[in-house]
Amino acid sequence: MDDPRVLVLSAGLALIALTSVRKLDAIPIVGSTGFLASFWDGYKFLTNAPDLIQAGYTQYPDGIFRVASLSHWLVVVSGPKFVKEVGGAPEHVLSFGEGVEDGLPVKQVIGRPIAENPYHQHTIRTSLTRNLHARFPEVRDEIACAFDDVLQLHGSEWKSLPALHTIMAVVARVSNRLFVGLPLCRNQTYLWNNVQFAIDVIRSGHRVALFPDILRPLVAPFISSKDKSFAVALQTLGPLVAGRLAKEDELGPDWPGKPNDLISWLLEDAEGEERTVPALVLRVLSTNFAAIHTSSMAFTQALFDLTTHPEHLLPMREEAERVVATEGWTKAALNSLVKIDSFLRESQRLNGNGSVAMIRKVVAKDGFRFSDGTVLPNGSFVCAAARAIHYDASNYKNAAEFDGFRFARERAEHAATHDLSQEVFKRQMISTAGDFLPFGTGKHACPGRFFAVTELKAMLAHVVINYDLEAEVEGVRPPDDIFGLAMAPNASAKVRFRKRSVL
Repeated sequence: MDDPRVLVLSAGLALIALTSVRKLDAIPIVGSTGFLASFWDGYKFLTNAPDLIQAGYTQYPDGIFRVASLSHWLVVVSGPKFVKEVGGAPEHVLSFGEGVEDGLPVKQVIGRPIAENPYHQHTIRTSLTRNLHARFPEVRDEIACAFDDVLQLHGSEWKSLPALHTIMAVVARVSNRLFVGLPLCRNQTYLWNNVQFAIDVIRSGHRVALFPDILRPLVAPFISSKDKSFAVALQTLGPLVAGRLAKEDELGPDWPGKPNDLISWLLEDAEGEERTVPALVLRVLSTNFAAIHTSSMAFTQALFDLTTHPEHLLPMREEAERVVATEGWTKAALNSLVKIDSFLRESQRLNGNGSVAMIRKVVAKDGFRFSDGTVLPNGSFVCAAARAIHYDASNYKNAAEFDGFRFARERAEHAATHDLSQEVFKRQMISTAGDFLPFGTGKHACPGRFFAVTELKAMLAHVVINYDLEAEVEGVRPPDDIFGLAMAPNASAKVRFRKRSVL
């Protein structure tokens, strides 16, 4: 990622890219305004993007500004009105897919079919979400087994473990209990491959993204390990998929005993060339990337917040034990975990996945016009200042302070006034809004957030009931890893676990 040859080549090409969209003159620049100085800002963007976005938001809290990334101008919106307009724009005007592709070259580091025919998003939004209730007992079982197997705690001794790596191992097992079921969800070769693929997509994606579009197909094979990961996936998952296709050919799509899992749900939506073993294996592999990457980062951030603010542990433990005692380990019971839900939402508010959200590329020939008359030309990029919005005191009281139960209190206040509908729902982890953007908002809000929140809440409830936790260094929250717009939990930081002594 830091290879000087890569940066020099990318920098030279960025000089051209930064001059390629000339119709942004009406949008104010945050940073340097001279051409060469703006280019230098683009280079520095790799390490100081959060500060640059925050400076722009402070200067234009309800407006629009632009900053120089390494390869192009990035237009950033601040106000809720403009965030809503970006979120509501159709794909043929502001492209979600092309926006993702710019920062994470899906075609090169995952596979062209995933970018060009993302039908799996519909599968996740519908079939997977509808079946969460029916499959929750198995998800819950895997959470318990996975934590036992991965943590390997004995007696009452404390054990220091690398947080992100540990949680990725757990999330891979839990997710695949839903995706492919037993016994494959516990196959170490299969799991290791999925975790390594998730790591490589981000690592190689950052590197490939340094190059302009025209060079990415040429450099990606030397940077990405996707072909190796796909080969292992074919070896481990391929036979299961082949068996499903054979059963469907022999007995029809509703054959007796058909498993209720991701493979079956994908087959309900797949058409033509997507109904082959390689195509379906790639689709499951890419879904694993999304599930492992996002949920692992979110849960690791929550662990860092919990060990930095340990006063939240006992109230969440009391809530979880009370709910489980009265309602059992059920999907419906998760709705009663109000404090746990609030804690996760607050953790994501302050420690999300990046400085911005909802990156879109203007693909409409005539560009995109905001309600104030500002026009973005075809080919330009726009996003929302997510982190700055989350830290805005006009949106959240004491916005810079971690208050794990702020949303639980707000829900209780509205419930006390018999407002049990929209205002209460808006403060749940699952909801999206112009001032809460970890899942985006609008037409392309994350389709997998329903499973992610179910998984995260069940995992956190299990942890607070069964374990004591400590920070590696008391009172110190590990700093995030930052690269460009991306912010991730510290990959080397550890958390101390101990089996809870129950009298």
